[in-house]
Amino acid sequence: MPARALLTVTGADRPGVTARLFAELAGTSDGGPLVEVLDVEQVVVHGHLVLGVVVGALPGGDTPADDEKALLERLSVVARDVASAVEVQVAVESASGPEPAPTGRPHHVIVLGRPVPPDAVAGAARAIAAIGGNIDAIRRLSDYPVTSFELTVSGAEATELRTTLATVAAETGADIAVEQVGLARRSKRLIVLDVDSTLVRGEVIDELAARAGRAAEVARITAAAMNGELDFAESLRARVAALEGLPVEVLDEVREHLVLTPGARTLIRTLQRLGFRCGIVSGGFTQITDRLAETLGLDFAAANTLEVADGKLTGGLVGDIVDRAGKARALARFAAAYGIPLEQTVAVGDGANDLDMLNTAGLGIAFNAKPVVREQAHTALNQPYLDAVLQVLGFTRDEVMDAAPDGGAPTH
Repeated sequence: MPARALLTVTGADRPGVTARLFAELAGTSDGGPLVEVLDVEQVVVHGHLVLGVVVGALPGGDTPADDEKALLERLSVVARDVASAVEVQVAVESASGPEPAPTGRPHHVIVLGRPVPPDAVAGAARAIAAIGGNIDAIRRLSDYPVTSFELTVSGAEATELRTTLATVAAETGADIAVEQVGLARRSKRLIVLDVDSTLVRGEVIDELAARAGRAAEVARITAAAMNGELDFAESLRARVAALEGLPVEVLDEVREHLVLTPGARTLIRTLQRLGFRCGIVSGGFTQITDRLAETLGLDFAAANTLEVADGKLTGGLVGDIVDRAGKARALARFAAAYGIPLEQTVAVGDGANDLDMLNTAGLGIAFNAKPVVREQAHTALNQPYLDAVLQVLGFTRDEVMDAAPDGGAPTH
């Protein structure tokens, strides 16, 4: 009997295949096991079973050649009984001994798309191999609203892995995220969302400026600020000054016409049911965000406050400005208030003023972000659905469905 061997069962999935195989491995006529079971992996892909079992000679036992023959005969009986193919491959070690185990912590590589292009998977696999990594496993996380696959990769260094896969993502149009395998991934407990162009479509201040007849001017300043070309606090004051004299009732009009990003409700409701603290930190205005937070049942919110006098906007702000640094401070403040370490937090945003917040969080996700943000965040999503964040966190479509209210379908 060889020191160890790989038994592979393939065929149509049906009840009892695994039980039948292990029943044969379990006993001889005197009740003793034929082999020692060292490892087991099983996967079903669209009704097709692949079951792999690594077996070895029992420690200290006699393993004459006829034992191997007896094992093969018994496995052939299993194959006939379950209408599957059973193969035995002897593990052969090199003269220098077994291959060394991969160094470094393994990582999850999540590939997302609508659909996922084959060249994205091919490119990711080539890139991983080129830096000495190995794909140990692949599973599908979701087929709606985006298709996503999770690759477990060993033997690759984190920074090099992220850099080389970012190139593949840019070339193929797929999103590719990288996270270290470990408890930290599923220990996230708080998420902070930017509002404008993240939680909601568009920029609130641009909508206000349109009603003040200053749309083009303010839109140019907004774009420059989000691209990191202007200091955010300076740009905010300039844009707010353009709103001087606007009736306060306009705030209600803009608030009523807000459109949530598709998948926003699903993301928030799913994470809330999983015990997350969820909130918003915005460079926008409390007159908009406070009501939005109340409507969505969020735990916290931070934003700037427009100054109002005699029923009109003065063109000024009240209190401290929630700028780039202010967003990071707000994240830290809310995490501390709930006793949650920063490494267990997630931040999602799209603009340059989100960068400090994204890099302060345990996981910072650039969502349909400006190039400067995509390049500096931990990972990036370019899908139109905000609930794709759930797949980056490692949740499958089935788990999202289980967390939906009353077991119903998630809402978009």
